[in-house]
Amino acid sequence: MTETSQKGAGPLVLVVDDEPQIRRFLKTGFEMQGFRIAEAETAKQALELAVMRRPDLVMLDLGLPDADGASVLEALRGWFQGAVIVLSVRSSEEEKVALLEKGADDYVVKPFGMAELLARARVVLRRVVQPGGAEPMLRVGGLSVDLARRLVSLDGVPVVLSPKQFALLRVLGAHHGKVLTHRQLMKELWPKDPDEDVQYLRILMKKLRDRIEPDPARPAYLVTELAIGYRLRTQEQLDAVGYASAMR
Repeated sequence: MTETSQKGAGPLVLVVDDEPQIRRFLKTGFEMQGFRIAEAETAKQALELAVMRRPDLVMLDLGLPDADGASVLEALRGWFQGAVIVLSVRSSEEEKVALLEKGADDYVVKPFGMAELLARARVVLRRVVQPGGAEPMLRVGGLSVDLARRLVSLDGVPVVLSPKQFALLRVLGAHHGKVLTHRQLMKELWPKDPDEDVQYLRILMKKLRDRIEPDPARPAYLVTELAIGYRLRTQEQLDAVGYASAMR
């Protein structure tokens, strides 16, 4: 167990991984951006540090030597209100969905880029700082969404959406930057019949992309997490994956 780094006064990130090189990589990347770091190699150490240090964010590897990381997530969500991002070499869609629905804020498959990871970390940390509230005005590239007044524009040109299309955009905007599973979206959009065929959601997403994406065949804003769900990218996430700033 490694004590909390004293560098800076930023949010505290608990890195839980049994691979020293991964912990070093994350420690360096986060500290360069002003975060503080605590480290744990095992599930037992992770839960002890979470209780003692109350981190703002837990970066949780699933392959721990004394327990599966999923059990750590379940234990944390019994009381922990901070953010959790799962890190794993496993890429099973079923597992990702299960972890997201058990309370993980995001899921990143190894190997990963530090820029995108930091962007995702900032998104989930904003959720912790401002729980339950979406920003009333969202701007990503050339897309502007006024959630309060139900107004949408692309490059300054108003976009007319159907009520259901705006409802989908509103739900994703309320969780701006976070992946939402198909089931979570279905519950929001069809609360009386959340087990409706997911194909209806896919059709609705296609129609929404046709309205707001510069290139619907290569979505920049509304991205698919394959077999899991969808995410409305933040500007930082857009930059991290290399979209041209000229889109703004």
